[in-house]
Amino acid sequence: MHTFTVWSPKARQVALQIGDRSYAMEHRDDGWWTRKVEEAKPGADYQYSLDEGKALPDPRSPWQPFGIDGPSRLVDHSRFRWTDVNWQPKPLSSAIIYEMHVGTFTPAGTFKSAIECLDYLVDLGITHVELMPVAEFSGSWGWGYDGVDIYAPHHAYGPPDDLKAFVNACHSKSLAVLLDVVYNHFGPAGNYIGEFGPYFTKAYHTPWGDAVNFDSAGSQEVRGFFIENARMWLRDYHFDGLRLDAVHALVDKSAIHFLEQLSYEIDALAAHLGRHLVLIAESDLNDPRMVTSRDAGGYGIDAQWSDDFHHALHAIVTGESNGYYEDFGTFQHLAKALRQGYVYDGLYSAHRKRSHGRPVGRLSGHHLLGYSQTHDQVGNRAQGERLSQLISTGRLKIAAALVMTSPFIPMLFQGEEFGASTPFLYFTQHQEQELANSVSEGRRSEFKAFGWNPEEIPDPQEADTFERSKLRWSEIHEEPHASLLKWHKALIQLRREHSELTDGRMDEVETAFDERAKWLRVRRGRVEVICNLGTDRQAIPVTCGSGVLLVSEDTWQMRPGLIELPADSVAVLQDA
Repeated sequence: MHTFTVWSPKARQVALQIGDRSYAMEHRDDGWWTRKVEEAKPGADYQYSLDEGKALPDPRSPWQPFGIDGPSRLVDHSRFRWTDVNWQPKPLSSAIIYEMHVGTFTPAGTFKSAIECLDYLVDLGITHVELMPVAEFSGSWGWGYDGVDIYAPHHAYGPPDDLKAFVNACHSKSLAVLLDVVYNHFGPAGNYIGEFGPYFTKAYHTPWGDAVNFDSAGSQEVRGFFIENARMWLRDYHFDGLRLDAVHALVDKSAIHFLEQLSYEIDALAAHLGRHLVLIAESDLNDPRMVTSRDAGGYGIDAQWSDDFHHALHAIVTGESNGYYEDFGTFQHLAKALRQGYVYDGLYSAHRKRSHGRPVGRLSGHHLLGYSQTHDQVGNRAQGERLSQLISTGRLKIAAALVMTSPFIPMLFQGEEFGASTPFLYFTQHQEQELANSVSEGRRSEFKAFGWNPEEIPDPQEADTFERSKLRWSEIHEEPHASLLKWHKALIQLRREHSELTDGRMDEVETAFDERAKWLRVRRGRVEVICNLGTDRQAIPVTCGSGVLLVSEDTWQMRPGLIELPADSVAVLQDA
């Protein structure tokens, strides 16, 4: 027997359909409809019909085996046999995070095939795997940010038990698993949820249309929908934390913001489960209240992505100054990001044409993630170029060194560690031809405005665009990929061995630089990082002794108070 429930406050009647049978559901005063069905068991397919209309998937569907338009399928989460009873993840403050897209991580692109690569991640030194969204979305491939059935793992990656098997396998190898979730919008295809209730509000407009309803009439149930979704992933799938996509697009003027409520509920769940759980936000607000504790007037999110650090680093190593990179490009910007987290902490932003952000105050760097590449920063480029397609191997090593020795929580994007030659393109597989054409034309038009020939922009709808984005694992045995992989392993090991590199103390980061000569020096306790981004070999002042921990090029030389480095190289020193 199973009790079916669905919230649809404006419906006059709701019918449950299981196969050829239809069951009238009972209405409650709070807008919920229920029906017990004796013969319904796990594996049964079902749909709901509102006011004798089209049969629709359950808004809380646990599985959509036939995709976004098909019936939902019952799942009994208690049947999976977990082996991680005593599992506890490593503290987020000591994490090395690896962002992964399931569909392109392996040739098969499934949860099961990803399990086969976990030993590689352990050997690399990864502690936390962060999956890009896996909630059901249109087609067989996509980034996952246009999900519509947010309780159901994407059917092309495998059934729910395969996702559980992946998480279970990660835990068996001491890898924590984070999941990227999208609560700011739903995708354009298969988006039936608005037919069930006031999940959207016209009070605010977003790039995706009407905003999700977090503070208007009916918002209590809508907020509960997302909070229970977060609880489900952490409770039923044993994820160790969630990455919250673009929280700056969540509009909520309630006295208690949705994010504050969510952080409270997840803390309560962690106490109940006896397992540490974390929330990481993506936000471009540069507002430290996001990661300030609730007791101190913040939202209580554990950490957030640090785009200012990324932008400052990217602009220096690539020389790019288009788009939001126009706000960056000096060594002063990069040095400030390392010392203070945000570059724009109340400063005027030329790109935004207004002042932006506020100072982080006394917050630890453990509240910020540092990275040189992400799915966004690679995939939103016209041709999905990774840094390995834009800069020299020497500069790739410099970028990696600055990420791994920063006061932030380091994160790698899949394949970055070996300088993958494959791009990470924007790809979709919408079945509706009008939508598919719109996405393809929109992508071309977007970059045509920046001077690109539309014919040079890969079509998101083409299967080849997706296939080209898959990692080529044979590269890890070839040069220069093997040397880059070795470099990343050495940096991760170095970070583990030196407490100065993991203490998160931004107030103890010391920097020096020369804009003209293009060198940067970063000191953290007894460890000092010296980067030569100049075009020539040069001697750079150092404050450390002669203890050399790592150097990216062999032709370096120490002199009293100086280290001589070739162009595009980096050295890590330590006081003896």
